[in-house]
Amino acid sequence: MSSEPHGQPRCQLYLISPLDVGGNFPERLARALDVLKPDNPAAAFQFRVKDVDQHEAARLAEPLQAICAERNVAFIVNDSIALARRLGADGVHLGQGDGSAKEARELLGKDAQIGVTCHASKHLAMVAGEEGADYVAFGAFYPSSTKETEHRAEPELLEWWSKLFEIPCVAIGGITPDNCGLLVEAGADFLAVSGAVWNGDEEVAIRAFAERL
Repeated sequence: MSSEPHGQPRCQLYLISPLDVGGNFPERLARALDVLKPDNPAAAFQFRVKDVDQHEAARLAEPLQAICAERNVAFIVNDSIALARRLGADGVHLGQGDGSAKEARELLGKDAQIGVTCHASKHLAMVAGEEGADYVAFGAFYPSSTKETEHRAEPELLEWWSKLFEIPCVAIGGITPDNCGLLVEAGADFLAVSGAVWNGDEEVAIRAFAERL
Protein backbone atom coordinates (compact mmCIF):
# COMPACT_ATOMS: atom_id res chain seq x y z
CA MET A 1 0.00 0.00 0.00
CA SER A 2 2.30 2.72 -1.09
CA SER A 3 0.83 5.91 -2.41
CA GLU A 4 2.17 7.76 -5.42
CA PRO A 5 4.93 10.24 -4.61
CA HIS A 6 3.74 13.62 -3.37
CA GLY A 7 3.15 15.95 -6.27
CA GLN A 8 1.44 13.17 -8.24
CA PRO A 9 -1.33 12.31 -5.82
CA ARG A 10 -3.73 9.62 -6.77
CA CYS A 11 -6.17 8.80 -4.04
CA GLN A 12 -7.17 5.12 -3.88
CA LEU A 13 -9.78 3.08 -2.04
CA TYR A 14 -9.11 0.99 1.04
CA LEU A 15 -12.05 -1.42 1.35
CA ILE A 16 -13.05 -2.53 4.84
CA SER A 17 -15.08 -5.70 5.16
CA PRO A 18 -18.52 -5.83 6.72
CA LEU A 19 -18.60 -7.87 9.95
CA ASP A 20 -20.35 -10.75 8.15
CA VAL A 21 -17.92 -12.11 5.57
CA GLY A 22 -19.54 -15.53 5.17
CA GLY A 23 -22.19 -16.59 2.64
CA ASN A 24 -21.77 -14.92 -0.74
CA PHE A 25 -19.33 -12.26 0.48
CA PRO A 26 -16.32 -13.74 -1.35
CA GLU A 27 -18.21 -13.40 -4.66
CA ARG A 28 -19.13 -9.80 -3.76
CA LEU A 29 -15.50 -8.96 -2.99
CA ALA A 30 -14.35 -10.44 -6.30
CA ARG A 31 -17.03 -8.43 -8.13
CA ALA A 32 -15.97 -5.22 -6.38
CA LEU A 33 -12.32 -5.77 -7.28
CA ASP A 34 -13.03 -6.78 -10.86
CA VAL A 35 -14.96 -3.64 -11.82
CA LEU A 36 -12.97 -1.32 -14.09
CA LYS A 37 -9.97 -3.65 -14.38
CA PRO A 38 -7.11 -2.75 -14.67
CA ASP A 39 -8.04 0.68 -13.27
CA ASN A 40 -9.92 -0.46 -10.19
CA PRO A 41 -9.38 2.19 -7.50
CA ALA A 42 -9.11 -0.33 -4.63
CA ALA A 43 -5.53 -0.86 -3.42
CA ALA A 44 -6.23 -2.69 -0.16
CA PHE A 45 -8.82 -4.74 1.69
CA GLN A 46 -9.11 -4.93 5.45
CA PHE A 47 -10.46 -8.13 7.00
CA ARG A 48 -12.48 -7.05 10.04
CA VAL A 49 -14.46 -9.60 12.04
CA LYS A 50 -15.51 -9.49 15.70
CA ASP A 51 -16.35 -12.13 18.30
CA VAL A 52 -15.00 -15.15 16.41
CA ASP A 53 -12.04 -17.24 17.54
CA GLN A 54 -8.82 -17.24 15.58
CA HIS A 55 -9.48 -20.63 13.99
CA GLU A 56 -12.85 -19.48 12.61
CA ALA A 57 -11.40 -16.11 11.56
CA ALA A 58 -8.67 -17.92 9.61
CA ARG A 59 -11.27 -20.10 7.88
CA LEU A 60 -13.29 -17.03 6.84
CA ALA A 61 -10.19 -15.15 5.73
CA GLU A 62 -8.81 -17.86 3.44
CA PRO A 63 -11.00 -17.33 0.33
CA LEU A 64 -10.86 -13.52 0.73
CA GLN A 65 -7.08 -13.52 1.01
CA ALA A 66 -6.83 -15.62 -2.16
CA ILE A 67 -9.15 -13.22 -4.06
CA CYS A 68 -6.96 -10.27 -3.02
CA ALA A 69 -3.70 -12.05 -3.87
CA GLU A 70 -4.94 -12.91 -7.38
CA ARG A 71 -5.69 -9.21 -7.96
CA ASN A 72 -2.61 -7.73 -6.31
CA VAL A 73 -4.68 -6.04 -3.59
CA ALA A 74 -3.10 -5.80 -0.14
CA PHE A 75 -4.85 -8.03 2.43
CA ILE A 76 -4.74 -6.32 5.84
CA VAL A 77 -5.99 -7.87 9.10
CA ASN A 78 -7.78 -5.60 11.56
CA ASP A 79 -6.69 -5.50 15.22
CA SER A 80 -4.85 -8.82 15.54
CA ILE A 81 -1.10 -9.08 15.02
CA ALA A 82 -1.36 -12.81 15.89
CA LEU A 83 -3.97 -13.48 13.18
CA ALA A 84 -2.02 -11.45 10.61
CA ARG A 85 1.03 -13.56 11.39
CA ARG A 86 -0.89 -16.83 11.25
CA LEU A 87 -2.35 -15.94 7.83
CA GLY A 88 0.84 -14.49 6.40
CA ALA A 89 -1.27 -11.41 5.64
CA ASP A 90 0.20 -8.40 3.85
CA GLY A 91 -0.22 -6.37 6.99
CA VAL A 92 -2.18 -5.39 10.07
CA HIS A 93 -4.24 -2.37 11.08
CA LEU A 94 -3.94 -1.47 14.75
CA GLY A 95 -6.37 0.45 16.91
CA GLN A 96 -4.92 2.35 19.86
CA GLY A 97 -5.38 -0.68 22.13
CA ASP A 98 -4.04 -3.36 19.79
CA GLY A 99 -0.29 -3.12 20.33
CA SER A 100 2.35 -0.88 18.80
CA ALA A 101 3.63 -0.57 15.24
CA LYS A 102 7.06 -1.45 16.61
CA GLU A 103 5.79 -4.72 18.11
CA ALA A 104 3.92 -5.56 14.89
CA ARG A 105 7.07 -4.93 12.84
CA GLU A 106 9.10 -7.29 15.06
CA LEU A 107 6.54 -10.07 14.67
CA LEU A 108 5.48 -9.56 11.04
CA GLY A 109 8.77 -8.55 9.42
CA LYS A 110 10.04 -5.62 7.42
CA ASP A 111 7.69 -6.07 4.44
CA ALA A 112 4.42 -6.00 6.41
CA GLN A 113 2.13 -3.02 5.88
CA ILE A 114 1.35 -1.61 9.32
CA GLY A 115 -1.35 0.98 9.82
CA VAL A 116 -2.47 2.75 12.98
CA THR A 117 -5.76 4.43 13.90
CA CYS A 118 -4.95 7.95 15.09
CA HIS A 119 -8.49 9.36 15.41
CA ALA A 120 -8.17 13.17 15.16
CA SER A 121 -4.79 13.35 16.92
CA LYS A 122 -1.63 14.83 15.41
CA HIS A 123 0.30 13.50 18.41
CA LEU A 124 -0.85 9.87 17.95
CA ALA A 125 -0.02 10.06 14.24
CA MET A 126 3.49 11.34 14.89
CA VAL A 127 4.06 8.61 17.48
CA ALA A 128 2.85 5.98 14.98
CA GLY A 129 5.22 7.37 12.36
CA GLU A 130 8.15 7.28 14.78
CA GLU A 131 7.33 3.65 15.63
CA GLY A 132 7.52 2.71 11.96
CA ALA A 133 3.89 2.69 10.78
CA ASP A 134 3.46 2.52 7.00
CA TYR A 135 0.28 4.60 7.11
CA VAL A 136 -1.84 6.50 9.61
CA ALA A 137 -5.65 6.60 9.62
CA PHE A 138 -7.61 9.69 10.64
CA GLY A 139 -11.34 9.92 11.32
CA ALA A 140 -14.21 9.76 11.59
CA PHE A 141 -14.80 12.53 9.06
CA TYR A 142 -18.53 11.86 8.77
CA PRO A 143 -21.05 9.94 10.89
CA SER A 144 -20.67 6.23 10.15
CA SER A 145 -23.25 3.44 10.06
CA THR A 146 -20.47 0.82 10.35
CA LYS A 147 -18.95 1.83 13.66
CA GLU A 148 -19.71 4.07 16.63
CA THR A 149 -17.68 7.24 16.21
CA GLU A 150 -16.30 8.97 19.30
CA HIS A 151 -13.73 11.06 17.44
CA ARG A 152 -14.41 13.57 14.68
CA ALA A 153 -11.66 14.78 12.38
CA GLU A 154 -11.60 17.73 9.99
CA PRO A 155 -10.15 17.81 6.45
CA GLU A 156 -7.50 20.33 7.63
CA LEU A 157 -5.84 17.46 9.50
CA LEU A 158 -5.19 15.61 6.22
CA GLU A 159 -3.82 18.79 4.69
CA TRP A 160 -1.46 19.35 7.62
CA TRP A 161 -0.22 15.75 7.56
CA SER A 162 0.31 15.47 3.81
CA LYS A 163 2.33 18.71 3.71
CA LEU A 164 4.70 17.63 6.50
CA PHE A 165 5.04 13.86 6.25
CA GLU A 166 5.77 11.29 3.55
CA ILE A 167 3.83 8.49 5.29
CA PRO A 168 0.46 8.02 3.53
CA CYS A 169 -2.73 8.95 5.36
CA VAL A 170 -6.07 7.18 5.24
CA ALA A 171 -9.37 8.98 5.78
CA ILE A 172 -12.08 6.92 7.47
CA GLY A 173 -15.65 7.27 8.68
CA GLY A 174 -18.92 7.63 6.78
CA ILE A 175 -17.23 8.32 3.43
CA THR A 176 -19.41 8.12 0.31
CA PRO A 177 -18.95 9.07 -3.35
CA ASP A 178 -20.94 12.24 -2.63
CA ASN A 179 -18.86 13.52 0.29
CA CYS A 180 -15.36 12.26 -0.52
CA GLY A 181 -14.25 15.19 -2.71
CA LEU A 182 -13.16 17.41 0.19
CA LEU A 183 -11.01 14.65 1.65
CA VAL A 184 -9.31 13.92 -1.67
CA GLU A 185 -8.59 17.63 -2.14
CA ALA A 186 -7.25 17.87 1.42
CA GLY A 187 -4.60 15.24 0.66
CA ALA A 188 -5.97 11.81 1.67
CA ASP A 189 -3.88 9.09 0.03
CA PHE A 190 -6.58 6.47 0.68
CA LEU A 191 -10.29 6.54 1.50
CA ALA A 192 -11.36 3.73 3.83
CA VAL A 193 -14.89 2.69 2.89
CA SER A 194 -17.23 -0.01 4.07
CA GLY A 195 -20.97 0.71 4.25
CA ALA A 196 -20.88 2.90 1.13
CA VAL A 197 -19.82 -0.18 -0.84
CA TRP A 198 -21.34 -3.19 0.93
CA ASN A 199 -24.74 -1.74 1.93
CA GLY A 200 -25.80 -1.59 -1.73
CA ASP A 201 -24.54 -2.73 -5.12
CA GLU A 202 -20.76 -2.95 -4.82
CA GLU A 203 -20.15 -2.55 -8.57
CA VAL A 204 -22.18 0.66 -8.75
CA ALA A 205 -20.42 2.00 -5.65
CA ILE A 206 -16.91 1.30 -6.95
CA ARG A 207 -17.74 2.98 -10.26
CA ALA A 208 -19.11 6.02 -8.42
CA PHE A 209 -15.97 6.32 -6.30
CA ALA A 210 -13.74 5.88 -9.36
CA GLU A 211 -15.48 8.84 -11.04
CA ARG A 212 -14.75 11.07 -8.01
CA LEU A 213 -11.12 9.93 -7.71
